[in-house]
Parts: sequence; C-alpha cells; structure tokens
Amino acid sequence: MKLNTEEVYKLFLQCASVTTDSRNCPENSLFIALKGASFNGNAFAANAVAEGSKFAIVDEEQYADNKKIFLVDDCLAMLQSLARLHRETLGTTVIGITGTNGKTTTKELVASVLQKKYNLLYTQGNLNNQIGVPLTVLRLTKEHELAVVEMGASHPGDIEELVNIAEPNFGLITNVGHAHILGFGSFEGVIKTKGELYDFIRSRGGKIFRNADNPYLASISNGLDAVLYGAADSNYVHARSLGASPFLKVEWNGVAVQTNLIGDYNFENVMAAIAVGSYFNVPANDIVSALEAYQPSNNRSQFKDTGKNHLIIDAYNANPTSMAAALNNFAAMDVPNKMLILGDMKELGQDSEMEHNKTVEWIKQNGFTKVCLVGECFKAAAKGSFNCFASVDELNGWLQANPVTGANILVKGSNSTKLIKAVDFL
Repeated sequence: MKLNTEEVYKLFLQCASVTTDSRNCPENSLFIALKGASFNGNAFAANAVAEGSKFAIVDEEQYADNKKIFLVDDCLAMLQSLARLHRETLGTTVIGITGTNGKTTTKELVASVLQKKYNLLYTQGNLNNQIGVPLTVLRLTKEHELAVVEMGASHPGDIEELVNIAEPNFGLITNVGHAHILGFGSFEGVIKTKGELYDFIRSRGGKIFRNADNPYLASISNGLDAVLYGAADSNYVHARSLGASPFLKVEWNGVAVQTNLIGDYNFENVMAAIAVGSYFNVPANDIVSALEAYQPSNNRSQFKDTGKNHLIIDAYNANPTSMAAALNNFAAMDVPNKMLILGDMKELGQDSEMEHNKTVEWIKQNGFTKVCLVGECFKAAAKGSFNCFASVDELNGWLQANPVTGANILVKGSNSTKLIKAVDFL
C-alpha cells in the first residue's frame, strides 16, 4: 500500500532528520530515496536503515521489503509535499531570496545579521534547488523564529516550484542578469523566472525588499509592498560605497563599515542585509558587527595571500553580468602587477560566442597583458591574443613552467572549469 503525504509526515515527526544520501544516515533519520542519471536511491534503502535511518521511503515496490521501508508514488514529489506540509504546520516566517548574482552571499549576510537577534534557520551552502529547498524547510523546528531560504533557477518555472514549497512571507531578488540563457531562452526569460518570487509574494499579500537602483526589479514589482534600499536618501535604507581596494567599505548611518568582501559589486548585497536587519529591528551596532565579522567562503569573492601572490578567487560561478562586475572592480583597484586567469562562462546558449568575444575585447581595451584564458569558448574568442588553455590542467602545467610571483591575480570562471585547482600553483 502506498502512503500519502499525511502518513509520511507522521513518520517524519518520529525522526530526528531527513537524508537523501545513503552514505550519510544519522541515527533516527528518515531516508528518502531519490533517482539521478547514474543512481537509484531505492536500491540503497535497506542499507540506509541498516546504517541508522529509522524509516526509508521508496517509490519502487520491489525495495519496500521490510517493515521500516514504505512505498510512495514518487519520492521527489513526496519530499517536496512533505516540506510544504511541514512549513504550513509550523507557520514560521520565511524570507525567500533569489537572483542572478549574489544570492548566496546575500543570504549569508542576511543570516549573519538576523542571527544577532533571532533563532534562525537558513539555507546551508547553495542547497537552493528542487531537492535542497525542501531539505532546508524540513530542518525547521518550533524553536526557529525566522527562516531564510535561498532559491536558484536555471529554467522557467523553477522559482514558481520552489516558492510553492517554501511559501515565503517576504521576498528579495538581488538582481537579474545574463546567466543560464541556454535554459531560459532569453534575458527576458531570466527576468520572468526570477519574478516568480514577486508573483508569489503578490498573491499572498506579502512584502519584498527591493534595490531601488535596479530598473529591472522596479519593472516587475508593481502592486507590491516594498522595503526599498539604495543610494537615495528617500529609501528605507540608504548607504554609499567607500570603495574596495580590495575589501569593500560602506558608509551607513554615519558609520564606516569595513567588510571582508572583495569588490564594489558586493555593495548591493550588503545594503540588502542592512535593509532586512533594520526591518526586523536588529540593533544598528549588531548589524555593523555582523557585516564586519562575516568571512566569505566557497570560492566566492575570497582574498588569499599565498606568500607568492595576492589572489581574488571568484571561481564558483561566472556569467556575463558577474564577469563584467569582477573585471571592472579589478581594473579599478589600485594595486600593481595585475594578472587575469579567466575560465569559460557556461550555459549561455546562442549568446556564448558574443559574450566571450565581448570579454576578450574588454581585456584588450583595458590594457591587460598578463592573461590566461581557460576553455574552448575563450580560446575561440581570443584568436591567439593571450595564453589559452583547453583545461585547468594545461594551465597548471604552464604555471609550473612559468612561475608567477609578486602579482595581484583575479581568478574568475564557471565552477565547471575548476579554476580553483590552479590556486596551488599560484
């Protein structure tokens, strides 16, 4: 007999956590078997129970072969509906965050600020997809006063699916830019998909936090109750950047806030965190201390002194918008002996050739001569103008033969180019 959501929820309430990884089954966890292109979680349900899971959920009858393993129609759909029921049962106030660039950094900054006052649940790492969002929601307990849930998208409808799981009361879109064009079809498709967060908030009479300086966000926020942040004094929160060489400094409320974030492009992310914290009545001095204490991680706008060189590592993701922001910031930095190590920007579809050509032209126009480009897209665009490598391993071979010292180096590319592997050679 197949169980419905309410029946599975009763099992969930008897468990301490939820896992979808049979290699990580804590004592008294609920294992939900998911399928991928190269694996079938159903086959590991019995092992999950043996390793510590109290119950397991499968969607193939042949694996429901003992009293601790239960059958459902579809495990992924069950994971999502289970999270939705849990969210509705607890009624916790949820802040949903999405955007083309900066959503993970903004989420981390917002969480750092809100934790100064509240018992907070927030998305760990970048678990922001159709699996990560429900797993985050299922970590909610009665003790949590607020939740911050990050939501990512690579196709139309992705955000709509996720907001119907997390059901946010508040929404924040960091920005919209040229990314995942292959999945969205066009820049307009990106805007429409990110705007699905606003659509949900509008339907529920909720509130958004909006960057008043971003015209794209203004164009899709009609009819919404908005807390505005930006450069103008008329906004709920206004601040100004004091520059980033390399670390961003912000003036807010007459106080200079020294962050550990590389790049002036993080200014909007900092303002967003100030706006959310201010709205939820976090004391100003706690907001400042949280922003100054935050240390970026996961290869996002990280500064690293290797002893030989100073690196700005932004190698988790890259798209035309974030690439332009990183390059413009690096060009403006008053540091000597600059070098660029850039990797291909992925998932740009028919715009890929144009965007890589634009980046190469920018490099030439701004006079950079120490340049290493990794990936076939940049190689085609460069046409022999710079050092080009098919892979990061080829780059590392070149770096071993041509050691770089005393340089300030921007390392920027899509995660799939694995530029982080070059750091050990710098």
